[in-house]
Amino acid sequence: MTESHPQKKSPRPQPQGTVLDRSGVVIVDKPSGMTSHDVVGKLRRIMGTRRVGHSGTLDPMATGVLVVGIERGTKFLAHLVTHDKRYEATVRLGSSTVTDDAEGAVVSQATAEAIEELTDEQIRQAFSQQVGDIMQRPSSVSSIKIDGRRAHELVREGQNVILPPRPVTIFDLQIGAVEREYDATSQLPYWSVKIAVHCSSGTYIRSIARDVGAELGVGGHLTALRRTSVGPFDISEARTLEQLVDVPELSLNLDQSMVRCFPTREITEAQGTDVALGKWLEPEGRKDTYAVVTPQGHAIALLKEKGRRAASVFVARPAGME
Repeated sequence: MTESHPQKKSPRPQPQGTVLDRSGVVIVDKPSGMTSHDVVGKLRRIMGTRRVGHSGTLDPMATGVLVVGIERGTKFLAHLVTHDKRYEATVRLGSSTVTDDAEGAVVSQATAEAIEELTDEQIRQAFSQQVGDIMQRPSSVSSIKIDGRRAHELVREGQNVILPPRPVTIFDLQIGAVEREYDATSQLPYWSVKIAVHCSSGTYIRSIARDVGAELGVGGHLTALRRTSVGPFDISEARTLEQLVDVPELSLNLDQSMVRCFPTREITEAQGTDVALGKWLEPEGRKDTYAVVTPQGHAIALLKEKGRRAASVFVARPAGME
């Protein structure tokens, strides 16, 4: 008889280089079926550090761009909350679900007659009403907090959650294929609509599906969602978790990330030393937050001007840190 031995876990990768060398962002192509937190957990092992955090949650069903900060990149991500986003989605018109997507239980089903009476023109008109500055009610299964609890947690407990509408902007909504199909189980017809959305941060694509379905009187929900960009980060540069396991490296280091995401101001090495020590600079009359960059190409900090000071809101390279 042979003895069986418990399989040993492979050792956690050891971080290479200084903290600043390891700081930056990784642009992940999130797979379906994983939460954003799951991705963070995977990257902690891949990158060999506990200091990992994401910017902008993606639903488990969704795929696409998830921007993840590594080391000091986690603090940098806190300043990227207002970027616009782009999505590709498939909307099913003909039924509503408790989650406004395909993962939730069906709560209403349109009749075959109601679906057959709908026209392509009516569908396109309903989607066009979602474009512009609108008041949108977030999905009840969002991560928005109510009295300290996440809305989706309350829904799972059986509570009826209706969140108040909030202003969002849909810059553009393009409609692709509009096709009438049949459900294999119920044999009832429904409409499948492909859309591409460019919107402000805080917009819920599943809410668009829900509201268009309600406007047409047949119900609607998402069956597929893929985020193709977050601000300046595009799906073309995203990598899968499998690719990152093979090559565990940053997509952009901290210098590159700051310069890509913010306007810049060139400063001297001496000024860079001052900012790294927490000192402020003379303002230039700018209203935006900007990155200050030394002749060596080091993005030292993000500054915001107020009165007679241009003071840091985030120091990427504090004095004494390597």
